[in-house]
Amino acid sequence: MTLPVPTRRLAALVAASIVVLLVVGRAGALWLVEGLLLLAVLVDLAAAVSPKRISVERELPASGVLDAPVTVSWSVEHTAARAVTVWVADQLAPSLRASRRRFRVRVHRRETVEVDAVLRPSRRGRFEPTDVVVRTEGPMGLVARQRTRRLPGRIFVYPRFPSRDEAELRVRRARRQEVGLRTAQGRGGGTDFDQLREYTPDDESRRMDWSATARTGRAIVRTYRAEQNQVVVTLLDNGRVMAGQVAGVPRVEHAMDAAMALTSVAARLGDRAGLVAFDATVRAVVPPASGARQVGRVADVFPELQPVLAESDYAGAFADTLARFRRRALFVLLTDLVEEAMIESLLPAMPLIASRHRVVVAAVHDPDVVRWAATPPVDPEEAYLSAAAVDALDARNRAAARLRGMGATVVDAPPGKLAGLLCDLYLDVKATGAL
Repeated sequence: MTLPVPTRRLAALVAASIVVLLVVGRAGALWLVEGLLLLAVLVDLAAAVSPKRISVERELPASGVLDAPVTVSWSVEHTAARAVTVWVADQLAPSLRASRRRFRVRVHRRETVEVDAVLRPSRRGRFEPTDVVVRTEGPMGLVARQRTRRLPGRIFVYPRFPSRDEAELRVRRARRQEVGLRTAQGRGGGTDFDQLREYTPDDESRRMDWSATARTGRAIVRTYRAEQNQVVVTLLDNGRVMAGQVAGVPRVEHAMDAAMALTSVAARLGDRAGLVAFDATVRAVVPPASGARQVGRVADVFPELQPVLAESDYAGAFADTLARFRRRALFVLLTDLVEEAMIESLLPAMPLIASRHRVVVAAVHDPDVVRWAATPPVDPEEAYLSAAAVDALDARNRAAARLRGMGATVVDAPPGKLAGLLCDLYLDVKATGAL
């Protein structure tokens, strides 16, 4: 439906005429002037090009990353006989932080005008802008004709992956040093025979192959490689404890970065990495797989995964995970070390996975709390803050101790360090054949 819309020029003319005529003091002249203005408006409206004759297309990127710039563009074209002034307003969500959502262009006949804007998304998710408002002004600029049309679009905004370079560095280092391809000291049972080669001073004598040594007349040793196709499953807590912010970022964002880094390293070193995201119910499952593309499959889950302000059902998530992955695996639970929540739900559920699997519980702690606990107070307010921080850290340490007592490895890292520590832990587990 096309609607008439007055312009600023018309409003200014009406206001100016009223002021002038009030000063002059002739009421009859006021009606005459306003009548002439109304006639001009009707003529201008009749002469305005219909918005139906204006073609507007939007080119929206398929995906973006938090705070990273991407470009959206519009193309405007018309088939009228004369140049037209066109206003376009797009229904872009405020959290996309577009440099512009509306613009005005002058379009000549059969001319296509391109207009660009930069998006810097501030929130993850799926965004589906639909409506675009098109407005055309009459030749005198007194009135415009306006129409809303549907231009369905979609953009997925992914979390940041600040640990990408760290993950890449660890993959290269592991391949260069043959971590994951050959055990360093041959501990554990998770090794497969790789090859025979000549003895070097760094080799253990117990790796000597005496039959090959006797045949060749040279000292020959057996080398081993870590078993491939191991299973690494990341359990991402999406419940209430992950909604709080650390260093200006929700805890779940730090966890997503760690999950992508761990998946990238494990999948590219020949193991099968997967993901289970849960809160009060299981929200998403990425089956374990190897290869460089697996991190993309994991990342595809994150745009629509927002923390649920409810307690997480660890027992339900663990039972669902065990039903899917029966083989012994490395389970990495990304959560927060909240003592109360753990006593009520996590600790009772831990025996489900700790009895047969290698379990790592990982969290991000708040550096401000550590700083408050370590800073001597100078006034009553700081004393209260310091005491609260000390109590919070003690509760975290108690929760970590109880988890370790149940056989889990606990990683409690500051922001920016969790992903690297988890990757190093995985590489150590793989190198020693602990799975």
